[in-house]
Amino acid sequence: MTFRAPSFSAATAVVLLAATACAARSGPRTDRPETPLGSAWASTQNRDHPLAGKIWDVRKKAFVGEQELRAAVTSARYVLLGEVHDNPDHHLLQARVVRMVTGAGKRPAIAFEMLDESQQPAIDAIPAGDSGNPDSVRDAVRWDESGWPAFALYRPIFQAALDAHLPIVAANLPRARIREASRAGITALPASVRERIERQGPLAPAVRAELRTEMAESHCGELPDSMLDPLILGQRARDAQLADAITKAATKDGAILITGAGHARLDRGVASYLSAQELAKGPVVAIAFEEVSAQKQQPQDYYPAQGDPGRFDFVVFTPGAEREDPCEKLREQMQRMKKHPPVGEGDAGTQL
Repeated sequence: MTFRAPSFSAATAVVLLAATACAARSGPRTDRPETPLGSAWASTQNRDHPLAGKIWDVRKKAFVGEQELRAAVTSARYVLLGEVHDNPDHHLLQARVVRMVTGAGKRPAIAFEMLDESQQPAIDAIPAGDSGNPDSVRDAVRWDESGWPAFALYRPIFQAALDAHLPIVAANLPRARIREASRAGITALPASVRERIERQGPLAPAVRAELRTEMAESHCGELPDSMLDPLILGQRARDAQLADAITKAATKDGAILITGAGHARLDRGVASYLSAQELAKGPVVAIAFEEVSAQKQQPQDYYPAQGDPGRFDFVVFTPGAEREDPCEKLREQMQRMKKHPPVGEGDAGTQL
């Protein structure tokens, strides 16, 4: 069964639910193991790329079909779905995976990096009569004031979760807490988050160097060197917090995490902050939704520094979203805030 990733509409949830049921009946496509996940993309960049829509099994180093992906996510305790935040296809595919899991009869918690723990009471207070409407979540958490991409992009995921009556978990730390830790250090973090970071210990020099490079590049080279390590602490704090949140919120069927691809990494992201006892309860499956590049034609081209093993279990390749140059906007902000740089300001503009 080929999944056609539709442009978002009011009927998206119905289409995805029907497609999941159909796929479950049809079985694997042994004749075309490289059948792409989608052909009617919402994103516009590089739609005709040879990798767009294909699923790469990192450990097998082979393309696989949807059946293999479904088998992995339905048998996992923790499913980490790593996105590019403003890519609409990533959210449609995340909703697709949520429906794969719930279609197998499982009812995990679903945790969102985009929601912080201070918003949980507002989510829990949504009236029962409105509990199936994603817009109720949007309004309760004041999403439109959050700085995250438009709620319409995330709506299919919330709809898939609410249709299955999954617990919605506000999983992140408040941004003010991250800013405080960036200034004061690890002691400013909650005890459970601090303990996870301390248990992991100092980052290996190569990992710290990689993170520093990524932080510098994600801020367009505009940050002074002295700000990079505080940003790395903020990244580690989020990873540890998200790990803490999914383990505490997990149902008997585990938890799904909606997050940026950097947090979904197995080697240094959320999974690396899970304890041995937590990992013993069931497998972790990490999926990255990766925008294709015209300069990169093979799966191995996307992770040349370390190679594929260790980062994700699966990579789902998609077209890229059309976006303005983020560096231009950041440079304008930095000029305005030069005297008081926004260290650790938040996920929407800096998250990996």
